[in-house]
Formats: sequence, structure tokens, C-alpha cells
Amino acid sequence: MATPPGARGTARTATTHPRPATGARSRVLTGARVVLPTGTVPDGRVTIDGTRIAPNAPHGTPRGAATELDATGHWLVPGFVDLHNHGGGGASFSGTAEEVRKAIHTHRLHGTTTLVASTVTDEMDVLVRQAGLLSELAEQGDLAGIHFEGPFISPCRKGAHSEGLLRHPDPADVRKLIDAARGQARMVTLATELPGGLDSVRLLAEHGVIAAVGHTDATYEQTVQAIEAGATVATHLFNAMPPLGHRAPGPIAALLEDERVTVELINDGTHLHPAALELAFRHAGPGRVAFITDAMDAAGIGDGRYLLGPLEVEVSEGVARLVEGGSIAGSTLTQDRAFQRAVTIDRLAVEDVVAALSANPARLLGIDDRVGSLEPGKDADLVLLDENFELKGVMRKGDWVINPQLA
Repeated sequence: MATPPGARGTARTATTHPRPATGARSRVLTGARVVLPTGTVPDGRVTIDGTRIAPNAPHGTPRGAATELDATGHWLVPGFVDLHNHGGGGASFSGTAEEVRKAIHTHRLHGTTTLVASTVTDEMDVLVRQAGLLSELAEQGDLAGIHFEGPFISPCRKGAHSEGLLRHPDPADVRKLIDAARGQARMVTLATELPGGLDSVRLLAEHGVIAAVGHTDATYEQTVQAIEAGATVATHLFNAMPPLGHRAPGPIAALLEDERVTVELINDGTHLHPAALELAFRHAGPGRVAFITDAMDAAGIGDGRYLLGPLEVEVSEGVARLVEGGSIAGSTLTQDRAFQRAVTIDRLAVEDVVAALSANPARLLGIDDRVGSLEPGKDADLVLLDENFELKGVMRKGDWVINPQLA
């Protein structure tokens, strides 16, 4: 079994970086291959003014008007946007505020500048309390919102969720979580074939919350009904759902064929065979794929024993599995490794990978006016990669999380 990218010993450590002096007019990164929505500029310039990307100064601007950083030989791409992430750095989004911040910081060190915190199945009162904590951090700008994965999922496809805590997607319970999130609920994963499933999808759509089909035992026909009711995301396509069959195509075919659906893919070399990833990418097209980590506590740390909600997980050679039963339990993936794998192993176009890691999830979340691409007026969130697609710098809102390593 392949070792997922990102499962390499210890977490990155950020280098200290002095903030620009007050009154500094702008900073300019020059010489890199800059990936823009319109394509890649081979000898590009990106100007940063405070926390935002600014229009580039016209030719002939006097030297010294901006601080310049020569990034020749590197790639400059937007900061990554992760829709589905349970934790990292030894900490969980089901933990305390301090633990949540630790997990956020771990993923920022790997290029994820915008992150949605995913919960895991638990008692309703526990999820309500955690929603309150996560919503505060979202209101402060540390998170892009909350994703509830469970408890409204199928016991037949529960994966690393505690079966005794699962329940049908009663719209009243779904509404309870939405209300607890105080406007910060972004997505709920449902087994839409269960009693109350379609009504819950409609409820979520009415409240502007993404309804995601996942951990489901639905048929093709039932999945089509869910999409018609308003479901727009496939939670980690292929995983925790019936396989694609020639007589019973199941949810995979329905989710891939509908242009209204964005499909999540975990590109760690364990969750998906490369042929399955290629099938999804080719059929859905680069505009409908969102690479996610589905990361758990071990991301950025390494092997050992961890908890995922109430369940114990053993991580060995970078692969996380439940101690009891052996089901894959999330991943140890980070988005920089997902990027590198997609380009170097899966041979996807860099521009398509940038779309899957940044632009598509930003658009899905409705925040593409602020993040997801390197355009003037947007947050100065960017990732610097070398010619081998190794991460060499991370900036979030104009501040370096990892100082550029350009030697």
C-alpha cells in the first residue's frame, strides 16, 4: 500500500519574518511562473499591498517604489482551500479552541490558507457545543466555516464513524446544527436515502448550506432524487459508497454525470487508485473537482495512535485505520502533497490542479470574490513552489506563514 504524501515525520516549523515597515508602499514577487485563471504567465509579477493583491505597477515605475523578491525558477499559485478537514498537528477540530488553532496552523504551514473545519459523528449535544466553539473561530476569520460529517449517515457505509451514534437525517436535528453554527455552517454530509434525507437536503438548500451526498448506500435513482432536491457535493467520491457497477451504477455515476455536482477527491495514493482519480477528473472535468485532505490529527505529525471522535486510530506508514475493524480513518494528507502528487504522479496540468485546490472550492463556498485565485483585490494568499513542486513559501493575507526559501 502506498504511503500517502504528507505523512513525513514532523510538522513544518515557520521561520520568523519581520512585518513590512509601516508605510511600505508595496511588495512585488517577480520572475515566477504565476498561475492565473487565464493561464500561466512564465515570467510573472504579483504585487501585494498590505493584505491584498494589487494591480501591477505600469512599466517605467521608478525602482525602489516597492520591495521586490525574485522568485525566478518557482511557481506561484493561490493559497489552497480545503473543504473537508478534521485536524492535524496532533490536534482535532473536535477539541478545544487551542487545539483547533493548532490544527489550523499545521495546515497553513502546508499551504492551506482557507479551511473549513469538519466534525465527526458524536452525540447531538456534543456537536451543538462544538459548533458554537467553531463558529466563534469562523467569526474571527480563522476558519471558513463548519462541515458536519455525520451523524446523518448510513450504518452500511459508516467508515470511521461510531455506529451507535448514527441517526436518521431528521430535518429538526439538521436545523439544530445549522442554528448552533450561527451562520457558519457551510456543508452537511448526508445519506440522503435515509428517512428525512430529501427533506433535509431541501432544508439545507433553503438556508444556503451545501448538502453533500456521502457515507451513503443510495442507488443511482435515489442519488438523482437527492441532486434534484438540491445536493451539490459528493463527499470523497468513491469512498464510503457503493462501487460503480454496470447494472447498478449507484451514486458514483449519478454524481459524476450531473454538472451541478462538485466531487471531492482524496489524492493521497491510498483512498483512490490513480485510474479512479483519472476517471473522475476526466468525466467531471477540471471545473467540478475539489481536492480535499479529509485529514485527521496525524496530518503533519506521523505514525502513532490517535482518536477520531470517540474511536481509536492507528497510523502506520502514513495510513490511518481504525484499531477496531481496520477501516480507513481519514488521512494524513496535506494539500501541498496532494498538489505535488497530482502534477508529478497523476500528470495533471498545473492549471487544473490549482483549480481543484483553490478556485473550485472557493467558488463552491461562495468566497471566490476574496480567495481562490491571484487577482487584484483578493486576499494576498499564495503558495510558492520550486520546480519539483516542493513547498517553499506560504503567505496568508499579506503575511508570510513560511518565509520564502529561494536558495
